[in-house]
Amino acid sequence: MSAPKTYTGGCHCGEVRFEVTTDLGKVVACNCSICQKRGALWSFVPPASFALRAGAEDLKDYQFGKKSIHHLFCPQCGVGAFSRGTSPKGDEMIAVNVRCLDDVDAAALKPTPFDGRSL
Repeated sequence: MSAPKTYTGGCHCGEVRFEVTTDLGKVVACNCSICQKRGALWSFVPPASFALRAGAEDLKDYQFGKKSIHHLFCPQCGVGAFSRGTSPKGDEMIAVNVRCLDDVDAAALKPTPFDGRSL
């Protein structure tokens, strides 16, 4: 298992930028309809481990199904770099799309499958 590290990341055009402290040894690949189409790999962190540095005022929100997760995306380039929601225990969480982190080779990670399609 790796240790938590601080990364920077953002959308394709740079309008949305953030910093996150996370352990990339715990990455999740969800098979729900939106994650499947986005190709997202997720790292879940508490809000204290995430800082949105640019683009907060421009983010667009998409919700579907139970509407428990706010899938946020840049209106300029359309990239969804992170989402906000609650854990099954009710704790507020940030889901960071690991593919949007700077200088991280997502192909080198070993994601844990999650069956979001069945929820």
